[in-house]
Amino acid sequence: MSKKQFPSFLLTSLMLMFVAFSVQAEPVINKPAPLFSAPTADGKTVNLADFHGKTVILEWTNNECPFVKKHYETGNIPNLQKQAAAQDVVWLQIISSAPGKQGFVDGATAKKLNEERGATPTNTLFDPEGTIGRLYIATNTPQFFIINPEGILLYKGAVDSIPSADKADIAKAENYISAALSELATGKAISKNTTKPYGCTVKYAS
Repeated sequence: MSKKQFPSFLLTSLMLMFVAFSVQAEPVINKPAPLFSAPTADGKTVNLADFHGKTVILEWTNNECPFVKKHYETGNIPNLQKQAAAQDVVWLQIISSAPGKQGFVDGATAKKLNEERGATPTNTLFDPEGTIGRLYIATNTPQFFIINPEGILLYKGAVDSIPSADKADIAKAENYISAALSELATGKAISKNTTKPYGCTVKYAS
């Protein structure tokens, strides 16, 4: 190998190694959920590790997304939040919309939106740089992840079985989150632990 060839070969190898290590592995069911910290709508910072010992639901959301509107305006997601609270489950909304993108809001707006919609998440987290979203490979709003008290991922996917923005479909759909909560309440494993998320794409920074 000539001296001129070596630097080019070395550079190519280093670039491939960088790409390999830069690709985030998708969270795996029955494996530890990725840990993170994030600012909240009430001006604090929370860590996922803070909730060790409790079941946690992560909900990716975007208030301007028609699919999210469908589930909030009909009361579907607010009712799920109440079901979760009754079981002492922590519910964390996550907004990964970047500044200037659809769904980006400040803390006061997020709190006002939840009040207007009758929503009662444990807290709303902000992820404007998309760090947490990419950590979980979150692709859609709404999209859900359920983590058990030991920090193990139990569910990832959609809210229900009909991928539409039509409010009339809610009554006909299988509600995956409600079913998962009911199964967990009786000590059962979540029977459908991976489903295909649907909705708007998460509005990450370009």
